[in-house]
Amino acid sequence: MDYTAFFADKLDGLKQEGRYRTFATLERLAGRFPRALYHADDGSCREVTVWCSNDYLGMGQNKTVLAAMTDALENCGAGAGGTRNISGTTRYHVELEQSIADLHNKEAGLVFSSGYVANEGALSALGRLLPNCVIFSDSLNHASMIHGMKSSRQKVVVYRHNDVAHLEECLKAEDPACPKIVAFESVYSMEGDISPMAEIIALAEKYNALTYLDEVHGVGLYGPRGAGVAEERGLMDRVDIIEGTFGKAYGLMGGYIAGSNEIVDAVRSFASGFIFTTSLPPAVLAGARASVEHLKISDIERQRQRRNVARLKERVESAGMPYMKGESHIVPLIVGEATCCKHVTDLLLQNHDIYVQPINYPTVPKGTERLRLTATAAHTLEDVDHLVDVLERLWVENHVYEYAAA
Repeated sequence: MDYTAFFADKLDGLKQEGRYRTFATLERLAGRFPRALYHADDGSCREVTVWCSNDYLGMGQNKTVLAAMTDALENCGAGAGGTRNISGTTRYHVELEQSIADLHNKEAGLVFSSGYVANEGALSALGRLLPNCVIFSDSLNHASMIHGMKSSRQKVVVYRHNDVAHLEECLKAEDPACPKIVAFESVYSMEGDISPMAEIIALAEKYNALTYLDEVHGVGLYGPRGAGVAEERGLMDRVDIIEGTFGKAYGLMGGYIAGSNEIVDAVRSFASGFIFTTSLPPAVLAGARASVEHLKISDIERQRQRRNVARLKERVESAGMPYMKGESHIVPLIVGEATCCKHVTDLLLQNHDIYVQPINYPTVPKGTERLRLTATAAHTLEDVDHLVDVLERLWVENHVYEYAAA
């Protein structure tokens, strides 16, 4: 078999469908986010404005966070030295886990190398440990959650996205005595909508199921202390396991879960993704803790971001541009065709110094290709107006309305 030709053919197929992904080489500018330097393939370099970052509050540039990271780096050096079991547990891990337990009003927290690993590790371990467990999953749950459920080798029942009636049908159909987990997200990042959390939790309680809530796009942003949508809606104490990340609103990297001592310790003891992964370095952990603690008491960043999001939605709405009108801070602007979506983002970058990554299948269904716009706390109102002015022109010049309406 000609392996090279086989893989080349697969890649050609992606390119013909307009789904081949390319990376833009960016260099973030300290203290100037959302500005970054774009390094083009021809060797040139110019400044662009980033409009698709998950650093929603600009905490990757926060001086308190940078100072904490610098101190840890100077005190401990670069790496962690191993897995958590082999010399890799530092006081920074312990302090961060205490901080997130406090954030979510839970007994314990556990830090992972990423949010993906947290979801995969926790769901796979919990599913395997519970005998004949059935996991109920929202149809739009993240790939990391799906990976964890599959790895558990237990029965997974998928219910329609945010459809509480369908979820109850699914729960009713299973043996009342079997262990159950209902896994869902707070903010769905590609749609920008928020789950009917109170109704889902009530059903889980009614059918004696554990609740597993992914708050990765909620932590830092929602609630008086940034603990997420569950905190904002007064539901946090009724959720059994909360999963979050430091890689989005907190501006760094890493993931975590928070829950009871017993559940967290079980995941710590049985999750392969936790046990066999080199732990995060002290500087990252110290920065994450500084970010979490800062956002427990500061609302300035959240208020600024909400102002910018409101302006972006208002401008897009008044322009008549089709977007998914969710409750959250995420604004998915529908294009509806992969090649056009890529073409528009190329024009934004090449001609207007605006960087947005196209979102195509399989991340989203075919025919719903989109630009996932994120107005951060670091953008200005002038940035918002400039973006929408440019988008309006491109939508007309490139007949994007025709694709979105198809």
